[in-house]
Amino acid sequence: MKTVYERADIVPLLGEIFRELGYEATSLSRITERTGIGKGSLYHFFPGGKEEMAGAVLADVDAWFEYAIYQPLRRDDARQAVAAMWTHVNDYFRSGRRICLVGAFALDETRERFSPAIGDYFIRWIDALRSALMRAGCAEEEAQALAEAGVAGIQGALVLSRALDDITVFTRSVETLAKRLDAVMQ
Repeated sequence: MKTVYERADIVPLLGEIFRELGYEATSLSRITERTGIGKGSLYHFFPGGKEEMAGAVLADVDAWFEYAIYQPLRRDDARQAVAAMWTHVNDYFRSGRRICLVGAFALDETRERFSPAIGDYFIRWIDALRSALMRAGCAEEEAQALAEAGVAGIQGALVLSRALDDITVFTRSVETLAKRLDAVMQ
């Protein structure tokens, strides 16, 4: 029986391949090998090739973060939104077992190719968190510094957890960051 795919079905598969191999090491041959989807089908869904695939993956990641993280931070009760952010971040990054694809793209030659999407992801996350912190009573300058430290802490915890092959590093770091931000929102 042949599986029929839609473009939306393929994007998450591509995301995991890019996470595992990186942009440069991901070839169409490796994608077909890992997904079982033929090159013709891939070009049907992504006529722009690998670059279009990566763009679609980044857009998919962005849409998830917009819905699950940024919007609640901008509009919901600040304390609840920040608490939910920690839960969603832990789940999304699988307690540190899953790298941040946007962060990984930011660190290699891919950065220049996708710099608007990469920069926007981090800027919007920091801005949304800053907004929640300000609604919780933090002064703008403090909220900005805490939001930057929070996002940087998450990204750093992902790298360190992976480098040490110890997911407890991620969990402890996120818990420490959550306590720090919770304390300033009291």
